[in-house]
Amino acid sequence: MMKEGNSVLSKKNIVLCTAAIAILIILLFPLYWIVVTSFKFEKEIFMSPPTLFPQAINTASYYAQLESGDFNMFRAFGNSAIISVTTMIIAIVLAVPASYGLARYKFKGKKLIILSFLVTQMLPVSVALTPLFILFKNMKVINTLVAPILADATIGIPFSILILRTYFESIPKELDEAARIDGCNRFETFIRIFVPIAFPGVIVCGVFSFLYAWGDLAYALTFIGKQTLRPITAGIFNFMGQYGTKWSYICAFGVVTIIPVVLIFIFMQKYIISGLTAGAVKG
Repeated sequence: MMKEGNSVLSKKNIVLCTAAIAILIILLFPLYWIVVTSFKFEKEIFMSPPTLFPQAINTASYYAQLESGDFNMFRAFGNSAIISVTTMIIAIVLAVPASYGLARYKFKGKKLIILSFLVTQMLPVSVALTPLFILFKNMKVINTLVAPILADATIGIPFSILILRTYFESIPKELDEAARIDGCNRFETFIRIFVPIAFPGVIVCGVFSFLYAWGDLAYALTFIGKQTLRPITAGIFNFMGQYGTKWSYICAFGVVTIIPVVLIFIFMQKYIISGLTAGAVKG
């Protein structure tokens, strides 16, 4: 009986592992195709049937990004880094105390505030473009990095609050009483106890706020007209216009753009997985 049970279990594991590998291949194939296409010559890209590996390695698409011109890749990387890091900091600084207040205190309009955060996550970016443009124009921040930073923060802050609120709600109320007995006031309790406990959630919110700002294109093109201030995503758009249909150049630029994203997930995957699973305990 034990052998039959183990046999059935092993077959089930094989099926599940095979299915997981198949899904992984399907999900990673577009990324693989971008990398392979970036090393192909233009004629090979449109061959039928397509080749899964370049017949001849073409590195000109990568060298072209280092040439001086209207668009500077390194400057665009710097602009994207400034926008993404600043957006991440703003989202964390504002979302952590706001989510703590929504989780630990009772007040009128609490459910309405939470609902408003949910609604903002459902609205497409295009809905907010016009009112934000008018607002930023009156603030005289158009054609500055301030505009996309504030615009991206409007997405990162509600998302971070909704995620972190579940962390603070899952923390036992006895910790508040214990901290109060030890002589901590509310602010010290929040800083010394609740923030360290919710640290995985803070990391998750910071990563997603960073990645959203890094991949944003609509806000960057709408609020920044100066080429020297545009981020890396807008650079891909201009790169396409400059080189027409040279898809190897576009794919090479895409590969360079996703390198920071890949590195973040490689080094932060432990915090991301633990943060998402822990945040799903109570919602």
